[in-house]
Amino acid sequence: MILKPSDFDYDLPADRIAQEPLPDRASSRLLVLDRATGAITHQQFPHLAYLIPAGDALVLNTSRVIPARLHGKRDSGNPAEILLVRALPDGTWLAMGHPGGKLKPGRRVQFGDDSAALIVEILGGGLRRLQFVGALDGRATIAKYGEVPLPPYIRRPPTAADRERYQTVYAAHDGSVAAPTAGLHFTPEVLEQVRAKEVAVTSLDLHVGPGTFKPVEVDDLTAHPMHPEVFEIPEKTAAIINGRSGVWAVGTTVVRALESAADERGLVRAGPGETSLFIRPPYEFKVVDRLLTNFHLPRSTLLMLVCAFGGYEAVMAAYREAVRAGYRFYSYGDAMVIV
Repeated sequence: MILKPSDFDYDLPADRIAQEPLPDRASSRLLVLDRATGAITHQQFPHLAYLIPAGDALVLNTSRVIPARLHGKRDSGNPAEILLVRALPDGTWLAMGHPGGKLKPGRRVQFGDDSAALIVEILGGGLRRLQFVGALDGRATIAKYGEVPLPPYIRRPPTAADRERYQTVYAAHDGSVAAPTAGLHFTPEVLEQVRAKEVAVTSLDLHVGPGTFKPVEVDDLTAHPMHPEVFEIPEKTAAIINGRSGVWAVGTTVVRALESAADERGLVRAGPGETSLFIRPPYEFKVVDRLLTNFHLPRSTLLMLVCAFGGYEAVMAAYREAVRAGYRFYSYGDAMVIV
């Protein structure tokens, strides 16, 4: 089957897009999909601990969301918005900007008396390179002026509460501009329940970039450009994964990091890396055996990855069932696990 972006469409009422997180992270619902049979069951998120057998590994993404959205003014006095992606080795930053047509090389966006961003270079794909000028460098500007970069489908301004809730409880290393949302449901108590089953809970970092929200706009999926994202896999994590029979990935970010770092034998190499891997049907997974994930946007590369893992027909049927059953969708929504 040759799949096109339109094959990954589904109908979703607007009121199913979660605009707020639940008061209790672990009170999310959990749709369980058996990819061998297509069977679907409905649970609450803490049931995950009962699904993972002793001796398996659960892999988390400990990347931390930075307040990467900056609002400022152009030299004309008109507003501009910068979304930082990551710092580059030469001290400049990779970023996206709005209005894109106005943010040309040599132009500035002022955030306050002590900081401005100077556009250095247009890189294509909506990306540009910029340099911070003034008393504050990039990280100090983020700390003073940055805003939590909530996804565009959350139609409200960020609040102080989002700084904590749009972050996993185990986030440790700054770098993401979007949360690895499959992990938002975990509480320390649920993680302890998993560990109590003698499951190895381990971690890596993949810093999520804005490309995670970029829709696929070409019919030929092979022509879709993926924004590169950087990752790091510790030696301990690689050793645990390579020694286990069952590997449970918490989120599509973990899948992409592990599959990118695997050799032809399916062994994961430790260390830093960068990935532009676009996983879509058909794809033969080398490392990941089970996948915990949220519900994703139509036509998104994230939904395509999930379909590659769980089977196109089974996953799309699960999405239809989730809509019918009233699940909450996207970043602050409910979860599904494919076993």
